[in-house]
Amino acid sequence: MASADLRAELDCSICLSHYTDPVSLKCGHDFCRSCIVSALDAQEAAGVYSCPECRAEYPERPALEKNRKLGNIVERFLSARPDMEETGIFCTYCTKSPVPAVRTCLQCEASFCGEHLSRHSKSSEHTLVEPTATLKERKCSTHKEILKYYCPIDAACICVSCCLVGEHRRHDVELLDVASEKKKEKLRKYLEKLNPQKAEIQTRLQNLQDRQRNLQEKASDKRKNVRKLFMDIKEQLEMAEKKALSEISRQEEKIVSQISDLIKKLEIEEDELSRKMRHVEEMCQVTDPIRLLQESDITVCGRGDDEDTGGDDEDTEEDDEDTEGDLDEVLISLTLHRSMRDVVTNVTSQLGLHVPDILLDEDTANREVKISEDLKTATKTEEEQNRPESPGRFLNCAQVLSRCGLSSGRHYWEVEWNQIGTCGIGLSYPSIVRKGWRSGIEYNDKSWCLVISSAVCAACHRSVISPLSVDTTSPRLGVFLDYEAGRLSFYWLCDPIRHLHTFTAAFSQPLHVLFYVWRGASVRIIS
Repeated sequence: MASADLRAELDCSICLSHYTDPVSLKCGHDFCRSCIVSALDAQEAAGVYSCPECRAEYPERPALEKNRKLGNIVERFLSARPDMEETGIFCTYCTKSPVPAVRTCLQCEASFCGEHLSRHSKSSEHTLVEPTATLKERKCSTHKEILKYYCPIDAACICVSCCLVGEHRRHDVELLDVASEKKKEKLRKYLEKLNPQKAEIQTRLQNLQDRQRNLQEKASDKRKNVRKLFMDIKEQLEMAEKKALSEISRQEEKIVSQISDLIKKLEIEEDELSRKMRHVEEMCQVTDPIRLLQESDITVCGRGDDEDTGGDDEDTEEDDEDTEGDLDEVLISLTLHRSMRDVVTNVTSQLGLHVPDILLDEDTANREVKISEDLKTATKTEEEQNRPESPGRFLNCAQVLSRCGLSSGRHYWEVEWNQIGTCGIGLSYPSIVRKGWRSGIEYNDKSWCLVISSAVCAACHRSVISPLSVDTTSPRLGVFLDYEAGRLSFYWLCDPIRHLHTFTAAFSQPLHVLFYVWRGASVRIIS
């Protein structure tokens, strides 16, 4: 009963099995590491973590403390369990109720509990062993006698008759206990050899478990950072939307106000004209000439006068033109553009990336490489470009370097290939040679690059060309440089984005962008 109670205490409440790599929460409850990590991952979407046993809540993902003492207890319990559990063999003489046996007599072929064992014969002929149900295996199959000796020559347990008259006569035999002790000694020596191997495996296992835990924690932190980043982006997008809508409303309010004022002015003038027109119509109905002539000065004044209406109409038309302006869509677009640019700048800043403004250096360009006016594109041409002599110009290879080098920080930029011919995209020290085959992008120790064509893609450095199994149908690549970490990585910007290759090196000089173009290839830097 005590063994069963102890076993229950050593079971994980999630998997209901013995603890494996037990860890503890702050509330004091223990779980298998893999069980609680899976439970916390499932809770992560809700943003609230709790203990599966007591439901204690944690505002952040709780740290997991390794419970070494509990782990040792479980290990010792498992190693001792065969001795602690019942054998399933019962006393031959306890007929009323089964009682577990403590010993078995090979001579009597019976098993005994503690009480009946005390009454058993103490004669040396009666051999007592651990409780067993396989008595036949304890006797010689030929002579039906108890096995008492061991023959090292034939590696067999034998009886007395086998030694005297059987096939093992004249063999050097040993008592079973002596042979057993010798074998135990061999096993102990073998165990001593296995212990270092086990320790090494345990160390490697622990390292892998630590790596797994660190990776899971890192992934969890990264998920939190990404969620926060997108929350910030949503807030900034909402602000950008408000700014754009506010600018539209401001323009609308201004123009509508001007139009409303003009409408009111025109309505007043319309009422005045209507009044005058009614008066004129009445005067037209007057039959008395004297009355009509005496009131003529009233009917010809103001806007109704043919001589004055022209100027007033022109003023009104000018007012209409001043108020008929449309929304300033350029201003609205600029407002949106600036807001979106701020969003992108903030994202790149939070990601710790710098997007450099890379310009190509015409003084390094081979004469068969045409450089665009904005210094962003390199194209292979058949005609040589008219360029002056320069000590930094590539003479034999259709290559070009960028003007400025990168000597610190984390940088990211994109490059687009026209998918014609062959191109090389990479980084190089400014000390790369400028003539001879050693100046080629793939044949020196000063540059790290990818060489791409419609058929192949390969990573190149120090004349070592490593083919990459990729689909070259995507025209755009992303390049990431972490100078201090000595990492240069290339990515296909397809959907989803795919990692191509990463070079690692201890960079010692500024790194310049290096392009190689051949057979009509063209490569452009995307800012």
